[in-house]
Amino acid sequence: MSAKIIDGQAIAAAVREEWKGRVDRLHRRDIVPGLAVVMVGDHAASHVYVRNKVKACAAIGLHSEVHKLRADIDEEAVLARIQALNANPAIHGILVELPLPPHINKDKVLDTISVEKDVDGSHCCNGGALVAGDPVFWPCTPYGIQCLLEHLQIPIEGSSAVVVGRSKTVGMPMAFMLLKKGATVSICSSKTRDLALYTRLADILVVAVGKPNLITGAMVKEGATVIDVGINRLPDGQLVGDVDFATVRERADHITPVPGGVGPMTITMLIANTVLAAEKLTRVLALRRECHDQYLVAA
Repeated sequence: MSAKIIDGQAIAAAVREEWKGRVDRLHRRDIVPGLAVVMVGDHAASHVYVRNKVKACAAIGLHSEVHKLRADIDEEAVLARIQALNANPAIHGILVELPLPPHINKDKVLDTISVEKDVDGSHCCNGGALVAGDPVFWPCTPYGIQCLLEHLQIPIEGSSAVVVGRSKTVGMPMAFMLLKKGATVSICSSKTRDLALYTRLADILVVAVGKPNLITGAMVKEGATVIDVGINRLPDGQLVGDVDFATVRERADHITPVPGGVGPMTITMLIANTVLAAEKLTRVLALRRECHDQYLVAA
């Protein structure tokens, strides 16, 4: 057998078209959802990612702005910039592009973002709420993977799911989201003893460790759905995932390519979360106006 290649670009385009209708409704109320991206330093890959995000925002009618800060900037200046964006009513979502320079405390920076504008789901409060199953915003990459699975009508409830990778941004939230959908979930890492013992049981296998070609065909259950989040550049310049695509494709039923699989969905769900943030703020402001009007009538 040969797996069906999951076209993340095509699915992302279809999902963005659905969200565009909600953007258009906000536009009719003179509301333009706004996303601010904060970049610290001159990380080459970040420039590509940010350019793709800005392009996607423009295509769907969102306002976006990129705040490029020097690599040697003081941590307090970064925090001040985020606080200013928190107070800016034209900005509904804030994303800090990672990695940050080593002299800047990543967790401190991410936790400075207002929870109501934390469209990447990185704030510690969002992480805690995720465990309870009710975050303000779902983290973008796991949210995108869930959307892929739902779009392809791949059953999650009752499935055996294995997540290889335990990062705060992908692995851990992905595991909790699969649990919420009724899957039986195992969390592994690149250091797990006899990793293949777990991965061979997976109906749904999500791999996000940043280790090229870690998962081979012999480690995958026949008919599995394999989601490769990794993106690694080999010494010869070739871009590969954490999954050995050629061998795994011969055993899996569905597989994401690298690139063109998960990446477009991550950007799509960032847009979706920004639109949601704008809608939530609109409802809050409308409620405040209603309460104010009622107060004036009563007075």
